[in-house]
Amino acid sequence: MTDSYLYAITALLPLSAVLLVVQVNPYRALILRGMLGAAATLLYTVLGAADVALTEALVGTLLAILLYAVAVRSSMVVRVGILKADAGRREATPAEPGAGISRPHPLDPLLDDLTLLFRKRHMRVELVSYPDAEALRRALADKKVHAICDPMPSAAAQGPDSPPYRLAVRIRSLYDIIHIEPASAGMNLEYTTHFDAGKAHS
Repeated sequence: MTDSYLYAITALLPLSAVLLVVQVNPYRALILRGMLGAAATLLYTVLGAADVALTEALVGTLLAILLYAVAVRSSMVVRVGILKADAGRREATPAEPGAGISRPHPLDPLLDDLTLLFRKRHMRVELVSYPDAEALRRALADKKVHAICDPMPSAAAQGPDSPPYRLAVRIRSLYDIIHIEPASAGMNLEYTTHFDAGKAHS
């Protein structure tokens, strides 16, 4: 009888470890890591190693999960800078006086595409507003944001169908993620390492 539940607890270790390794969602991986630690703690307790079980419970499970949760929460955010005026105008404006129909802001399709794109990778987009274009570009240069959406300076010359905003990204891996997606085909997407010097390329 003792051996049967001991085998069951022992079988949980490789099973939860395999599930943890193949898990794509980082939040589910945290849950599986907790299950792995709990199974190890229970096994050590049954085998009479109370000190090892206590260490596994406090350090290997509780502390590790807490640190991983903080790291995942802070690193799975893409900070996008936008102008404060655009942030205010994104609240839909009426198409006609007295009409209940609202017209979306031109920045909405771009931000919606980014939100959907990163949600598929279990990341979230956080918007940070800045008072003017200079502060927006400075935030990108100072690495306060990962990307910025600013109005195209020559949008009128490019025709009415061209996107009025460009997305400048300073991190190559984020640029690659956006660049390979079909939704980014209509974006003015740029990868930049020296924004102040104007050295940007797509």
